[in-house]
Parts: sequence; C-alpha cells; structure tokens
Amino acid sequence: MNQTDSPNRIEISGKTQPLTVAIVDDDPRVRELLKEEIQDEGHHVLSFESAETFLENSSLESIDLVLLDLMMPGMNGLECLQQLHQQACHVKLPRIVVVSALSDPSKQRQALEAGAESYVIKPDLFERLPTLLNGSTP
Repeated sequence: MNQTDSPNRIEISGKTQPLTVAIVDDDPRVRELLKEEIQDEGHHVLSFESAETFLENSSLESIDLVLLDLMMPGMNGLECLQQLHQQACHVKLPRIVVVSALSDPSKQRQALEAGAESYVIKPDLFERLPTLLNGSTP
C-alpha cells in the first residue's frame, strides 16, 4: 500500500478492494440516494433506519465507514457514537462521519469531541462523498 492510499482499503495486485459503508439514517429517501451513489463508486452498502438497529445488527469489524445521521427518533447520532466508543475496547471502530441537516457549530464540536472523524451537512454530503470514500476528510 502506498502512502496516498486509504488506510481502510486493501490493495491487491494493483486493485483496491471496495469499502463496506453503513448508512444510518431514518429517512428512506436519503438512505436510497446514498446507497445508489456509494454502489456506483463500487462499494458495498449496509443500510439501517435507526441507531438502535445499527447497533443491534451490525458487525463493526466488517464496516469501513459509517455515515451516521445526527437527528433521528429514539437514539440520536451522538448517543450512537457514544455507544460505539463504549464498544471500542472490544473492536476496532470504523471511520465515522456524522451527517446533519443543521449547520450547528455546537453540534459539530460535540460530534468531533465524541470521536467522529468529520461532520458534514446534508446539502454538502453528495459533493463530499467521493472524498470521504477515498479516506480523506477536508
């Protein structure tokens, strides 16, 4: 692997292995649009309608990137992020990007302090998606 490659991708014979991306969002339209975009980039997608479903049904060892919605009914994205970090003593966490409709500096700070790699507002998500999939967080 050379230094410009994503640490989450494995290069075999000059080919980059696809990522497994978990989408955690209560909006089915957002999940479907993201799924299509990510699959078009050649990656695998796991889709979850709630933080609870994600925590109960995901194998973190097999996930490279989590796109975690901030505002969901039940457990919100920050609470989910805290739960994930409590599990971190048992498994290596994937990269986690918190996604929100709000451009709220306070929420952004909370997400980053809670261990998110990045905080992206939804209007910018599709533009930033290729960069996020390549392991960069500008």
